[in-house]
Amino acid sequence: MVVIAVSGLHGSGKSTYAREIARQFGLRYVSAGMAFRKVAEERGMTLEELTKLAGRDPEVDKAIDEMVKREAERGDVVLDGLLVAWMAGDRADIKIFLTAPFEERVRRIAVRDGKKLEDALEETKFREVAEADRFRRYYGIDIHDLSIYDVVLNTALMPLKSNVKILKEIIREYIASRGE
Repeated sequence: MVVIAVSGLHGSGKSTYAREIARQFGLRYVSAGMAFRKVAEERGMTLEELTKLAGRDPEVDKAIDEMVKREAERGDVVLDGLLVAWMAGDRADIKIFLTAPFEERVRRIAVRDGKKLEDALEETKFREVAEADRFRRYYGIDIHDLSIYDVVLNTALMPLKSNVKILKEIIREYIASRGE
C-alpha cells in the first residue's frame, strides 16, 4: 500500500503529474483542487468567490481536508493539492512539491482555463495570498515551508515526459526499497 502526495502552487503541474503517476502505478487519483472546484460549482460561485468565503468560513477547507485524510487512510492513492502533504501527514509515503516560476505558472493557468493572461495573473495573486493567510490562520501551516517534502521539482526545467520519468524512478526505487 502506497500513498503519494503531490503538492505545489497553482499552475505548477500538480494535477497533470499526479494523474500520470496514478496511471503509471495503477493507483487511485484524488484531487483536493477538483473537490474545491466542485464545491464552487455546486454553490454557483467562482473560485475567487469561494476563496473569499473560505477565508471567513473554515468549514469549506476542513471538509475537503478531511476527505483527503480519509483517502490517505484508504491507501494506494496519489493525492493532489496544495495541502495534501500536510493533511496526509505520516500516511504519505512520498511527499512531492512541484514548482515553476510565477510567470510560467500564470501562463499555464491562462491557457488551461482559457483566460486572458492579465486575469489569470490577478486571480492567481489573489488566491495565493488568500490561501497562505487562511492556512496559517486555520492550521498554523506555512505553505512556503518546503521542509516536509521528500522531493522538490521545478516542472519548468524539463519537458513533462522527462519530469515524469524522474518522478516515476524515485517512486519505483522507493517501493522497491520497501520490498513491495
